[in-house]
Amino acid sequence: MPSRPLNLKVRRLWRAALIVAALVGASDSASVAGDLNLPRFVSLRADKVNVRAGPGVQYPIVWVFVRRGLPIEVIAEYDLWRKIRDRDGIEGWAHRSLLTGSRAVIVTGNADSHVLYRTPDANSTPVALVESGVIAKLLSCEPDWCRVKAGNYRGWIERTYLWGVYPSERSID
Repeated sequence: MPSRPLNLKVRRLWRAALIVAALVGASDSASVAGDLNLPRFVSLRADKVNVRAGPGVQYPIVWVFVRRGLPIEVIAEYDLWRKIRDRDGIEGWAHRSLLTGSRAVIVTGNADSHVLYRTPDANSTPVALVESGVIAKLLSCEPDWCRVKAGNYRGWIERTYLWGVYPSERSID
């Protein structure tokens, strides 16, 4: 009869282990979606990203992005899939593994080029001219200016000439 209490202890240990595993699994799946704000900007991790009509491989590919580092806006989440939108308003679903939190921006505006300045002041020393359409790495932002890296140049550009950062954003992660 001594084996019966040991059996009961083993069953209780297994039951406790299963409960802990279920709790850990539930918290992991909850963190897959919903931990980050929506909408938010991210960028493409891969050189080629298939954008689908819905959140899953069973949905047809409706668009293919072919530019690593392209800034994209995440507007919805479903499990491991993110509904994304580009600066032209094209929307679709991409797997989260194809996106990165690294921030990038696209230089926009009607002018052919814009000045990067040494400090966030239009009267400071110009560092470089960047053409509209250039993708730059976003380094930091102040209320009206953002610091970017475009090619080998680092400088400040007016926030109004950038797509990939919200007007109210202050800290860039």
